[in-house]
Parts: sequence; structure tokens; C-alpha cells
Amino acid sequence: MAELGGGGGGRQQVWVSPNSSVVVGAWRGIVNWLGFLLQLCIQILRGTPSVAQMLLSYVGFGQSLLPAASPSRNASSSSTPLPHRSFKRLPVVEVPLQETDMSPPAAGRISARADLGEGDGATIGDHQLEKLTVVLDLDETLVSAYEKSNLPPNLRTRAIEAGLKWFEIECISDKEIEGRKKINYVTVFERPGLQEFLTRVGEFAHLVLFTAGLEGYARPLVDKIDIENRFCLRLYRPSTVSTEHKEHVKDLLCVSKNLRRVVIVDNNPFSFLLQPLNGIPCVPFSAGQPYDHQLLEVVLPMLRQLSYQKDVRPSLYQMFHMPEWFQMHGIPIALT
Repeated sequence: MAELGGGGGGRQQVWVSPNSSVVVGAWRGIVNWLGFLLQLCIQILRGTPSVAQMLLSYVGFGQSLLPAASPSRNASSSSTPLPHRSFKRLPVVEVPLQETDMSPPAAGRISARADLGEGDGATIGDHQLEKLTVVLDLDETLVSAYEKSNLPPNLRTRAIEAGLKWFEIECISDKEIEGRKKINYVTVFERPGLQEFLTRVGEFAHLVLFTAGLEGYARPLVDKIDIENRFCLRLYRPSTVSTEHKEHVKDLLCVSKNLRRVVIVDNNPFSFLLQPLNGIPCVPFSAGQPYDHQLLEVVLPMLRQLSYQKDVRPSLYQMFHMPEWFQMHGIPIALT
């Protein structure tokens, strides 16, 4: 009971519940916590870039050059590889469903072409789409390969202890020693999840291997990772073309005439500069990244969603804006 002073010197007695102060204190604590959480959310939102800005930052603005002599590239070629830009880790993004028409980009033609079968693709309503064609690069996209003599022992040990699948192959070099072909011994590390990735993508897409590596190196390697012959087509360095700006460019028209349903996944974006709207630039893989999960957690979901697109190019353009990226690197792209 509390006494309050009243007018005329009298006093009034007011009954106060003994638990009221506890209840008030509890509510004040709850309100204070809610206010704190609200301020924290506001600060996070203020400091977070838009989705578009995040995507652009992931695909190449302010990228650093990779070393010109990558160990993985040296295993596949006797010549010094072209330096290329690496892409930061791709985010998991939702591919917008749309039916926007877009004319195919300009591209040079080469004689070899494999027209893949139609049908067996995703179904939208009553319309069955042509099966998606997924073109996969080899080195630093699916595997990381090193000449055995150049592989640092500590790197090999760490990669194996971390659980990376690996194997060794003998491949024929393009160099000759005393009139005989040189044999190179190569250690190959599979990117985590590779076998499951090939199996699951093969359920909804044609798989094509397209590498700038020499066939003497790449063929025995692919025989090891593709025992089940999931690749319906294998293309090696002779199938690449030279352009004004880069060598060993992969012209997707040798894979399919219908570029609406073709996607290429390559860690080197210059490989698909002839068809920039069809490319997914992936993070380069090396044996020093044993806990990489790009294939199953990023690339696979993206490809699965693209398989429902009548034309993959508008969605890929919205995600990566590759024509602008090439222009920033001094390569004008003319889309016709």
C-alpha cells in the first residue's frame, strides 16, 4: 500500500499489486530488446548492396589477374597459357522464368558441328523444350591437374588428407625428345562433387566436354572421370578458334545451331567471348581448395533452373552482364 499526498494536507491510500513493478520491468526489457534488434536490422540493410550490385561484384569488376603460369594449365599445354581474369565466388541466385526472345550473338563458324537431338527436355505446360546442352570446360572447372614433377609435396599431402579424389595419368606431350614423343606424368585432383554433378546434370541435359587442352593430355584424363560415357561429345584444342583478341576461343556453334538452349561453364570467360550471353563464369578450382562446393551448391541449381527457360540468354545476361564485362576489358562485343 502506498500513501499519496492529497489536497488540504490529507493523505490518500492506494493499493499497488506487489508484482506490478516486476511486470513493468519485464515489458521494458522486451521493448528495449526489440528496439535493439530493429536498429541492428536497419544497419544491416543500409550496409547491404542491392542484389544487382552483388551479382556484378561477383562477376568481375576489380578482378585480379591469375598467374600466367598456372600449374593446371601447364599440364595440358607446352606453351605458356594466356593470362585470364578469375571470377569471385558465384552466389546462389534464383533464375527468373521468362520467355523473352533475343537474337543469337554474332559468332564465327568452324567446320565441325554436332547437332544434338531434340526432345527429352523440360516441359512447360503442354510444350516440351529441347533438351538443354551444357558445355563444360575441363582444367580448373572440373579438375585441377599438375605435372607430377612440379606438384609441391605439401600441397599434394594436404589435398589428399582433406579428402580430394585424385589419380595419376600418363599423357603424350606435343614435344619430342630425340625423335620420340615425350611422356608426361600428371597428377589430377577432381573438384569436390564432380561425379554426382555429372550424373545429376546428365538427367536433364546433354553433356559436352570442350577443352583447349591437347587431346594427348585431355583424352586419358576424361576417360578417367567419365567411365560411364556421360559426355555425348568431346572437343579438344583443334576445335577452338583464334580471334582478333584471344586464342583458343570456344565457338558454341560447333556444338549446336540452337544457342537458345546452350550453356557453357568455364573458369576462363574469354573462352566464350563469341557467345557471351551463353556463359557461366565459374570460380577456378585448384588442389589448394579442397572444401570447394561450387559444382553441387551453385552451378547445379543454376543449370537446373535454366533448363526450364525457352532461351537461357536473357537470364544469363541479367545475372552476369558479360558483354559489358568484355567491353571493360577492351573487347567490343557486337550482338546481332
